[in-house]
Amino acid sequence: MQVTETLAEGLKREIKVVIPKQDMEAQLNVRLADAKDKVRINGFRPGKVPVAHLRKMYGKSIMADLVNEIVRERPGQILSERGEKSATQPSIAMTEDEAEAEKILNAQADFEFTLSYEVIPQIDLKSTDNISVVREVVEVSEDEVNEQIEKIAESARTFETKKGKAAEGDRVTMNYLGKVDGEAFDGGAAEDAELVLGSGRFIPGFEDQLVGVKAGDEKQITVTFPADYPAANLAGKEATFDITVKDVAAPAALEINDELATKLGIESVDRLKEIVRGQIESQYGNVTRQKVKRQILDQLDEMYQFESPQGLVDAEFENIWRQINTDLQQSGKTFEDEGTTEEDARADYRKLAERRVRLGLVLSEIGEKAGVEVTEEEMQRALYAQLQQFPGQQKEILDFFRNTPGASASLRAPIFEEKVVDKLLSEIKVTDKTVTKEELMAEDEDGAEAAEKPAKKKAAPKKAAAKAEAADAGEGEEAAPKKKAAPKKKAAEDSAE
Repeated sequence: MQVTETLAEGLKREIKVVIPKQDMEAQLNVRLADAKDKVRINGFRPGKVPVAHLRKMYGKSIMADLVNEIVRERPGQILSERGEKSATQPSIAMTEDEAEAEKILNAQADFEFTLSYEVIPQIDLKSTDNISVVREVVEVSEDEVNEQIEKIAESARTFETKKGKAAEGDRVTMNYLGKVDGEAFDGGAAEDAELVLGSGRFIPGFEDQLVGVKAGDEKQITVTFPADYPAANLAGKEATFDITVKDVAAPAALEINDELATKLGIESVDRLKEIVRGQIESQYGNVTRQKVKRQILDQLDEMYQFESPQGLVDAEFENIWRQINTDLQQSGKTFEDEGTTEEDARADYRKLAERRVRLGLVLSEIGEKAGVEVTEEEMQRALYAQLQQFPGQQKEILDFFRNTPGASASLRAPIFEEKVVDKLLSEIKVTDKTVTKEELMAEDEDGAEAAEKPAKKKAAPKKAAAKAEAADAGEGEEAAPKKKAAPKKKAAEDSAE
């Protein structure tokens, strides 16, 4: 086999591979000899089929299998021998000339193919001595715990049917039918819908007009959907709702005691407070973690500047761009509405893609050199978390990860990245700073909420993309199946519940 490098431009490589026809024929003969004792052909005793006859009958199919085996296995061997890692799956080009292909299958011509790929750049790791971060810490007060427990108690509050008119805080049970321009619209109708007046669950003006109704009343109310309402066909539109009041109930007394805790499946109110405090501390801890991680990534971004494989950058950009356009379509907005242009947004998100890929490579190199590994138990926990996120789709999810090449890497990458961040935190200077929750949650200079949760909040096109937090260390892995859309929320309800 002859291996010749025909292109070495930046990270791009092109390798020409030639396997002489005599080598191909030698391998063909070995396989024919092996098949001689296995095939059964009428008119010949086992093991007595002439090789020439076997070659006439099976030679081309065996050679085709050999060619496929070569292009499947040799590229990896070649890269390993060259000490290179390909950023993406190498591209393989073979002859498209039918006559030439026929000669190769008959071992009458050399088998040639070209291997094209981009190499992962060599990264010389630098000392982390100069990396320092400020870890903002919030002390959870007793008042905050009690406030959260009151909200929990409020959600568990019972109601008792009353006579008379509905007042603020009462629960109204009703049927309603919404119309725009006299036509009913999707999601605008419900039966036995329950609404606590003053809860702010429905669009502005809806609940106010129900104050004073009583059981048996029929009423039509008129409201205007907010201009930024998620459903573009309703945004800014005036709508009428035909209401039939079924029941009016007054709230029972709000009591925070062991009985409340028992209703929630917890042994005592003291234990409930412990759980709530732990949840609040965990929420703040997640925000703190993201802000610390952001500081680390920003400093690594300054420390490491090198050319990234364009194939990875292109794939990352396409993922980002697809999400941005989906967000815009769902919100009914344009780039202009977000204070930018499509051209400028493309440039910003291209920079973000480059940053993500570069930092992903850096974190990967740091983790590899430090011996960071993701255990099977950690992978199983990540898979279980995926299954919980997609109720009713467990089989689909399992089949996806079992049958999709590289899918497991999408589970491994975020775990690996967090473990690398932990490794860095054990080496760098970390200074704790006590702050208020308002300071912790404050927006940064780019207007991006520092505590933002990537899984829920998407970056607006106008955000300074190059400053956004880098994504997981895995590059270009295929995403897991998308979560099925939840049933449409009643159109009368405010989407920001």
